[in-house]
Amino acid sequence: MKKQNYMEIALKLAKKAAINGDVPIGAIIVDENDNIIGRGFNKKEKDKDPTQHAEIIAIKKACKKINNWRLLNCTIYTTLEPCLMCVGALLQTRIKHIVFALKDSKFGCVESLYNLTLDKRFNHRSEYTYSLNLDSKEMLQSFFWRNS
Repeated sequence: MKKQNYMEIALKLAKKAAINGDVPIGAIIVDENDNIIGRGFNKKEKDKDPTQHAEIIAIKKACKKINNWRLLNCTIYTTLEPCLMCVGALLQTRIKHIVFALKDSKFGCVESLYNLTLDKRFNHRSEYTYSLNLDSKEMLQSFFWRNS
């Protein structure tokens, strides 16, 4: 499967979040053999739980699927730059690569506010790729415009 297709899957998950009244963010985790091992979309509003971010849900599902907390050699595709909580969780799992579709000037901790993924003070670092996806941008703008 092409990497662009992975982001398209994450975008479809983001739409599910919006249907539930949550910020439309979706994420998938892919192993070294290009198998999707975790999927998630925001459920903060639905579950009344501030930790129910797309990335955290995808991490939990991936860890359960492989029966290991380490996501070595895995890549996460997410529709928005991960926040402090999500980057922390991704570093804890030893994820190899983070791909995000849109920068987040308010909470992004991969590149926008901080670059925690490459901080040499941590015992693990993750590579990352930012690749602007206009569908993700449009979906988020539309959500916030409707809910303002």
